[in-house]
Amino acid sequence: MRAKQLSSGALLELCEELVGVGASFGGGIVVNDRADVAKMSAAAGVHVGQDDITPRAARSIVGPDAIVGCSTHTIEQVTAALTEPVDYIAVGPVFGTRTKETGYDAVGLELVSTAARVARGMPIVGIGGITLDNARSVLEAGASAVAVISDLLTTGDPCARTTAFVRALA
Repeated sequence: MRAKQLSSGALLELCEELVGVGASFGGGIVVNDRADVAKMSAAAGVHVGQDDITPRAARSIVGPDAIVGCSTHTIEQVTAALTEPVDYIAVGPVFGTRTKETGYDAVGLELVSTAARVARGMPIVGIGGITLDNARSVLEAGASAVAVISDLLTTGDPCARTTAFVRALA
């Protein structure tokens, strides 16, 4: 759940609603940046970036059973994230993206491969510019999963697009 423009109260209210919806489908919600909101909304976890609180601080807020993920953009950041109490490491932007200004150029598939190699079993999630056309290449490079935003909205039917991703990547 990423909604940087929302006030804290509105974000908490939306997260609480989404946690309920996710649970009805057997899924969980991971809140971007806000460990406090993740904890208060009973979300499955939190995802932090390089400019947010540390994964260790996030873990201390959400607890030992919650998911904690961390975005990385260089091999040095991947290596540092491996010393933190994280459940997965996001690597990217793999490809160019207009969804979010990261301050980093596209890292390409090579960093995904390198991260997967040094992570030794830690799940790697490819982020940034992932589309139906390139998602398979990210998994083949070593990612355990991909995160998708913009491409789910390209057809005007996010449900159908999600189904297409599930079929293509199964």
